[in-house]
Amino acid sequence: MLQNCRRRCLNWYRDIYGKESVLTKKEKIICSAQAVIAMVLLGIFFYRSMAAVVFMLPAGLCFAGRLGKRKEKEKRQRLRNEFREAILSVAANLRTGYAVENAFRETAEEMKMLYGEEAAIYRELYKIVQGLVNRVSIETLMGQFAKRAKLEEIKEFADVFAMAKRSGGNLPEIIYETAGIIGEKIEVEAQIQVLTAAKRLEKNVMSVIPFGIIFYVSATSAGYFDVLYTTAAGRAVMTTCLIIYGTAYLLGEKMTDIQV
Repeated sequence: MLQNCRRRCLNWYRDIYGKESVLTKKEKIICSAQAVIAMVLLGIFFYRSMAAVVFMLPAGLCFAGRLGKRKEKEKRQRLRNEFREAILSVAANLRTGYAVENAFRETAEEMKMLYGEEAAIYRELYKIVQGLVNRVSIETLMGQFAKRAKLEEIKEFADVFAMAKRSGGNLPEIIYETAGIIGEKIEVEAQIQVLTAAKRLEKNVMSVIPFGIIFYVSATSAGYFDVLYTTAAGRAVMTTCLIIYGTAYLLGEKMTDIQV
């Protein structure tokens, strides 16, 4: 069991901090710093010892991976929303008479004005435009985009787009239909977020309450909890509490993370 947990933690860390991650270097550093701070606070709170932080490094690795995974998920959701707007723009440009390549060039400029140069969708469209300048086929460029994005909707769109391009299908209609499917999924996820907002707030409050209680008792009754930090039995109790707290936190995260 411990080996499986360790292997999963390492996989999380490699997925998020590897070369194929969508996170920037700055975002990776922030996630790592947050994990270190969390482990230091937990070490002080549960053991009142900085030495305990060293033994909590595997947990810190897991936490850093989860933070990165959450950040990466948020970025991919944002990219999916932006991608829907981009393909609607491509379809509109195609209907006005633009060739496919020129439609993507126009869309890149529109996304630049709409979301700015730092937006993920603009950076991806810019790579596509640069690839077109170097005479790389649009189908290949879309496939590369889908591989980088790691989003099912974009991958499916790239496959359908490639087939329609080769067979001479009605690209605007295909694009509009794809945008509609993506839009429906986005709306469902938004409804789920609204329905689970109260539960997520409760989870966050319950995660903080134990720390507030211990802090209050320690401040009002100095030495009341000393036995938990100075005896072997007390440290065993605090270790058990830490395991229970971590398990409850992970269960809360899993229950509120509903996939569509």
